[in-house]
Formats: sequence, structure tokens, C-alpha cells
Amino acid sequence: MSHDLITMGRVSVDIYPDQVGRPLEDVESFGKYLGGSPTNVAVAAARYGRSAAVITRTGDDPFGRYVHKALKEYGVDDRFVTSVPGLPTPLAFCEIFPPDDFPLYFYRYPKAPDLEIHPHELDLDAIASARIVWATVTGLSQEPSRAATLLALGAHTGHAVIDLDYRPMLWDDPSEAPHWAGRALERATVAVGNLEECEVAVGEREPEKAARAILDRGPELAIVKMGPDGVLAATRERTVRVPPVEVDVANGLGAGDAFGGAVCHGLLAGWDLERVIAFAGAAGAIVASRIACSAAMPTEADVDALLAERAVG
Repeated sequence: MSHDLITMGRVSVDIYPDQVGRPLEDVESFGKYLGGSPTNVAVAAARYGRSAAVITRTGDDPFGRYVHKALKEYGVDDRFVTSVPGLPTPLAFCEIFPPDDFPLYFYRYPKAPDLEIHPHELDLDAIASARIVWATVTGLSQEPSRAATLLALGAHTGHAVIDLDYRPMLWDDPSEAPHWAGRALERATVAVGNLEECEVAVGEREPEKAARAILDRGPELAIVKMGPDGVLAATRERTVRVPPVEVDVANGLGAGDAFGGAVCHGLLAGWDLERVIAFAGAAGAIVASRIACSAAMPTEADVDALLAERAVG
């Protein structure tokens, strides 16, 4: 079986407060959700009917079993998800202070099992035959995940996407991130990141300069997320800017993952660049208007309805 999309890297169980606007010490109850950026991207793509799988590792514990259960419920292939004895499945807690303050606390100690993905464990035939492979810069933060991530990107012959996904607290030495991001860009055909992540990867924060610097490193498509200014996407032939879709933000976490899954869907559908980015921006806006991440991923009908509503408005 060939997959439309295989994502690789971080997984977690997201523990989100039921009480909005309270610090964690005052929260009385929580909801449990599947999380981790590349895992959420696979869930998002599956919501559009795409065949998706995740390469990751969990603990051999109840939360690890929950990851398998949730992936299957969302229609994501879990065959490449294995456990690491002795390491717990990561948890991620957040606080929710709309519209723009969502502190995130990672519990990935003593080491996250998703950083224990070994090169020799990869199914390179499955990776090579997938239409899109999606990996993250976080996966480059430690070995053996670093070598496995670079191998997967290099083994793929279709769209190889690197999510610039930079979380400094997940690096033992954050100063190493630019070097390894650059190595990944050399193997990728598409790169996606926000302004801070672009600055880390290529030393440029101004959107057009950042896009050009990314293209100079090898990718054919650079997607620069500009927050309230929308999204810039560039190939060597053209550049498009798409304004943001404004919504009442409930929780900004997960919007980028919804964006990524929608980008994969648009690329797989062969849409023109402006349509891909407009659709992805609307998908991200929908998730930003909801509390959860994976559970909030929209369908194509949801996204088309929002775009139609904004076009009329």
C-alpha cells in the first residue's frame, strides 16, 4: 500500500484545560487529545480523505496505547508507531488566554521516545513510494532521530516537506539548529515556517528575502507564515501573498498543523499555488477558532464553506 502522506517526528498527548483564561495551577479539569505537530498534520490530511501514516515512537504505557487508539479513530495508519521501553509517552500542557497567549509546557523527560527513531528501523520502500513525506526540524534536535530524518528526506522522490518547526526548549544546544535545518533544506522540495523559524533556518526574517534564501538552499517551494499579515509562498517563477482569514481565536495551538495538512491536500490535488495557500489559511483559521488540535481538524466542506462566507462578506 502506498500512502498519500507519511509524516515523521513528534507525538504527544495534549492535556488542555477545560477552564479558559486560568493559569494551570487554578485549572480544575482537563481534556485529553492526540498531539505533536507532524502527528496532527497526518490527522488533518486524513480528514480530507488522504491515506496518511505517522512514523514515531511512544512509551510502552497507557498514553502510548491511547496514541494508537486515537490514530486509528482518525483514520491514520499506525503501523510505523513503535514503543520504547523505559521512556514515557510525552505530554504537553497548555494554558489558554485568548486571543494570543497560549503558553505550552512540554513533558519530554528524560528523553522523548520520538527522538529514538533509528535509521535502520525506517521502511524506506514505504517512504519512497509515498506521494509526500513530511518531517520537522525538531526531529533534527538529537540523534538517532536526526540521522533518520535526513535519511527519510533524502530517500523520498516526490514532495519532501521540511516543517521548520523550531522549539528552542527542545534542543540541548539551540545554536546547532541553523546548521541542521540547512542540511534538511538541501534534501527538501518544500519548506514551511513562520518568520522566526525562517530566521533560524536561513538567517532572514523579511518574508521575500526569507523565501528566496530558502529556495537558494534547494526547495522548489517556500511557504512563509506571516501571522496577522497572512502567508507568502514562492517558487523560482512566482510569488503569491494570501491575506489571513480572520476569526475569533479560541486557541492558536494547532492552527499551523491544520495549515500543513491542508497544504499537503492541495499539493496532492494539483491545485494552483494561490488556491493551496488560501485553503490552508482557512483550515488553520478554523482550528484557531476551536479549543482542540487533532479533534478540531476540518473537512474540505468546512474549509470551502468558510472561504465562501468570506468571499460573500
